[in-house]
Amino acid sequence: MAAPDTVRGLLERGWAQLVGSSESSRLDAEILLAHALRRPRSYLPAHDNVPVEEATIARYQSLLARAAQGEPLAYLTGEREFWSLPLTVTPDVLIPRPETELAVERCLALRDAAPAAVADLGTGSGAIALALAVERPLWHVMATDCDASALQVARGNAERLGARNVYFSQGDWLGPLQGRQFDLIVSNPPYVAAHDPALHALRYEPAAALTPGVSGLEALRRIVLQAPAHLLPGGWLVLEHGAGQAAEVAGSLVDAGYARVRCYADLAGRDRVTEAQWP
Repeated sequence: MAAPDTVRGLLERGWAQLVGSSESSRLDAEILLAHALRRPRSYLPAHDNVPVEEATIARYQSLLARAAQGEPLAYLTGEREFWSLPLTVTPDVLIPRPETELAVERCLALRDAAPAAVADLGTGSGAIALALAVERPLWHVMATDCDASALQVARGNAERLGARNVYFSQGDWLGPLQGRQFDLIVSNPPYVAAHDPALHALRYEPAAALTPGVSGLEALRRIVLQAPAHLLPGGWLVLEHGAGQAAEVAGSLVDAGYARVRCYADLAGRDRVTEAQWP
C-alpha cells in the first residue's frame, strides 16, 4: 500500500471520498489530483510513489470536498473540452455538454466552407460559436449573450484559440443583430422548465442559462418568432432543446412559416436538435 502522501495514496483517498457522490469517482479523483499537481493526467500512472507536497495535498483535499458536495469538475478545474477545443469555464457560464456538439454538426452539414454570416444566440462560454469559427475560417460568426460576465469568458476563449472570425455583442437573444441578416442562426437557449426536479443537480450553474420560465419553451418560441427578420432567404435556424420538446418546437416552426423542419437525436437517442429553413 502506497503511503498516503504519495500520488497513489492520494488517489486512493480521493476515490473513497467521491464514491458516494460520483459515478466516475476514479476518473474524477485523477482529474482533480492532476489539476492540484498542475500536471496532465498522463503524469499520474508513472509517478505512483512520488511524494506530494503539503500545499498540493491541501489544494487536492479542498477540491475533493467541493466535488463531494456536487460542484462540477469543470468549475473546479476551470476547463471543459468541447469539439476537441479546451474552453475556460466559470460559474458565469453553462458547462458545455457533449450533446450540444450535435448542433455544431448540423450547422456544418447545412453550409459548406464558403463565406457565410452566422449568429450564435446565448453563446455562454462561446462553445458553439468557436467550434464553428475553427471549422469554417471564412464564416463571419456573431455571438450574442445578455450577460457581460459570460461574454468576458467567451472573448477570452476566442483569444486563446486564435479565433479571429468571431465577434461578440451583448444583448438579449436577437436584439444585438440590429437589422442584420444571416445565412444561419444557431442557439442552445435555456429550456428546462422552472419546476423541473433536474434543476437541483444543476444548482451550481447559472439559473438564467438553464430555465427561461414555467414551461421551458419561452426562449425557444421567442427565437422561432423573431429569427425570420434576421434570416436571409433560404437561411437556416438550428435549435437545441429538451428531449421532450421536439414536437412543440417543430410545431412552432411550422406555424411560423418555416420549411424543411427536421429533428435529430443525440448519441443517447434523445431528440435534441431541430433545424428549419426560412423559405
